[in-house]
Amino acid sequence: MPKSLKYVVYREGEFFVSQCLNVDVSSFGSTSEEAIANLRDAVELYLADEDTERLFQTVEDAIVGEAVINA
Repeated sequence: MPKSLKYVVYREGEFFVSQCLNVDVSSFGSTSEEAIANLRDAVELYLADEDTERLFQTVEDAIVGEAVINA
């Protein structure tokens, strides 16, 4: 059954990192499009032999933000 995948993509050095918000899976690629495609594959493989209803968390609204901290 198809599921809506929520993710964030950010640059880390020379690569783009894609991180899934529904399950604890991430991937990377040379472009943001490649990172997203690799993430889709990685999540599908992760869920292939698992109980998807237990592992996959629905994410309704997601806010990606940036904050400055004193550390």
